[in-house]
Amino acid sequence: MEIKCTQCQATDLRPGFIEDGGDHSSGYTRWIPGPLERGLFGGAKRWGRARYQIDAYRCSSCGHLELFAPHEV
Repeated sequence: MEIKCTQCQATDLRPGFIEDGGDHSSGYTRWIPGPLERGLFGGAKRWGRARYQIDAYRCSSCGHLELFAPHEV
């Protein structure tokens, strides 16, 4: 699969990741389906929901980020 920048149509996208700097983080961000719901202490309700690792690509031409979440973690 060839990845294209949706802003400038360039094909020179560099893979990388978006760091999760929160407490007890696993080192990468995750996408969780459904609307954000807050729990009793203000955190996101995640129990029982699927989680997908976010893969990020940066366009070398314009700097735009393309994000994909193909793999459940």
